[in-house]
Amino acid sequence: MSKIAVVYWSGTGNTEAMACAAAEGAKGKGAEVTLLAASEFSADQVGSYDAIAFGCPSMGSEQLEESEFEPMFTACEGSLRGKNIALFGSYGWGDGEWMRSWEERCSEDGANLVCDSVICNGAPDDEAISACHALGAALA
Repeated sequence: MSKIAVVYWSGTGNTEAMACAAAEGAKGKGAEVTLLAASEFSADQVGSYDAIAFGCPSMGSEQLEESEFEPMFTACEGSLRGKNIALFGSYGWGDGEWMRSWEERCSEDGANLVCDSVICNGAPDDEAISACHALGAALA
């Protein structure tokens, strides 16, 4: 049984809803899933999981949330080489540039992005929730 962590930061609940859908998708494939807020996860936990889904909304000028998520993710980057990961998050403006930049960082870190990242504008609709289910299943 694979061990999956779904690590997220959510300000309005949109990214949290996406995280829950990703966790359900992985559980549906028989994975053991741990859902964690960014403040509950640290770099020394990366090795404890077979795969990790990271979720963060777009903030400011299309960047990751700066006080909790960005420092946690930056600390984890050195441990991501060869790790199966997936990314998701919501945004309120722009065109998803923050996700493209984040994917590029992960590729440079040597992480293995197992599926297309999932982004949605505002609250996740049925299509975004289904995509998050599929993301979780792909990690498992």
